[in-house]
Amino acid sequence: MYIEQIYTGCLAQGAYYIESNGEVAIIDPLREVQQYIDKANDRGAKIKYVFETHFHADFVSGHVTLSELTGAPIIYGPNANPKFEAIIAEDGQEFVLGDVTFKVLHTPGHTMESTTYLLRDVEGEDHAIFSGDTLFLGDVGRPDLAQKAANMTQEDLAATLYDSLRNKIMPLADEVIVYPAHGAGSACGKNMMKETVDTLGNQKKVNYALRADMTKEEFVKEVTDGLAPPPSYFPLNVKMNKEGYQDIADVLKQGSHAMSPKEFEVAANETGAVLLDVRSKQAFREAHVPRSIFIGLDGSFAPWVGALIADVTTPILLIVDEDRVEEAVTRLSRVGFDNTLGYLKGGVKAWKEAGKEVDSVRSWTPSELKDMIEAGETPIIDVRKPTEYLSEHVINAENAPLDFLNEHIAEIPKENDFIIHCASGFRSLIASSILKARGYHNMIDVDGGIKAMKADGIKVSDYVCPTTL
Repeated sequence: MYIEQIYTGCLAQGAYYIESNGEVAIIDPLREVQQYIDKANDRGAKIKYVFETHFHADFVSGHVTLSELTGAPIIYGPNANPKFEAIIAEDGQEFVLGDVTFKVLHTPGHTMESTTYLLRDVEGEDHAIFSGDTLFLGDVGRPDLAQKAANMTQEDLAATLYDSLRNKIMPLADEVIVYPAHGAGSACGKNMMKETVDTLGNQKKVNYALRADMTKEEFVKEVTDGLAPPPSYFPLNVKMNKEGYQDIADVLKQGSHAMSPKEFEVAANETGAVLLDVRSKQAFREAHVPRSIFIGLDGSFAPWVGALIADVTTPILLIVDEDRVEEAVTRLSRVGFDNTLGYLKGGVKAWKEAGKEVDSVRSWTPSELKDMIEAGETPIIDVRKPTEYLSEHVINAENAPLDFLNEHIAEIPKENDFIIHCASGFRSLIASSILKARGYHNMIDVDGGIKAMKADGIKVSDYVCPTTL
């Protein structure tokens, strides 16, 4: 038996390749599926099953394409209702893979079709669970994503999840390995560990949601407490995962269309596309196409695109280093943004050489800003999460989380200078680009964020551990 976790950091997502005696199962595959086919071919094996733990909200799975290319059936647990052909398994149903067996454990609560797959080894012993979004390391799946579909409140779903965990997962042996669908950084939970594999026994010790003496009422309260609103793109990804989507090869072909500055400008005017600049922070600060939005490929790219652009049907025009065009289009497609129309050939250099206007962002170091900050007369906007801000913030700074920047724009001064920062400079530059696109040109972005500010001796509030908030 061979198990490989294929972890994608920018999505905080784990897909799984399981092989036994020449047969392969893929669990929760990414959109670009050739990697799984190539791995099976290299190992002289054949993909037999494509297991889906639930209808994912935070990314578009590769199940449909992988099934079409390999002939392997797509398998969901009970209550699933996809628009394409699939096996809807019964609770307790088993699937043989070479010398091992998968047992279906229906574990509703995150969503009503959520299913955990229990892997039994060649001797029939419980070896591992692939828990999807039912059980994470340090947390459990949020119970507020399927309310409309299930006609249930988040409290109803949380109560259902409690029963699933107590009846189906916690009775398993402590030695069983837990392979979750997500790790720290995913919006599908709120308290995930940075580790991506653990034993069930350890999770029973450290995961707040698996406390042995926890009542259902306590569980519901703790699981639902402090849930931030889910990103706007989640329902659209669920729809694509339920109904199907176009082949990624077609998405790549369209998105890789090179455009001259003139063609790029015409396309922008005719389509109303978002001009998405995915280059480095420094490159964007120094020169960018006016009204373009910065979300760098080297940060948490896809989740921020999903959270801030939201509508997956939005046309997108890319400003990207030419050796990263395919990467950018692929990563957009992972969260359902298939309508990339092309990219600016030659980048900002070609744009400038064509005689077109460029813009820039004022970015100062904390030492350059220290006197201004200590004078206390210049507004300071902190775009980190509320928990980060409450834990520790620059004195007199106001919190306007990037996720909900639109709700705070009216409070941001448009005439006089203001300072904007985050933890390290990535989110504040995104925010600056959004504000610039809306006519704000008076911000000063802090190079290095609050980390650099603290290092330069700028005063911050007393630290409070985020877990106590």
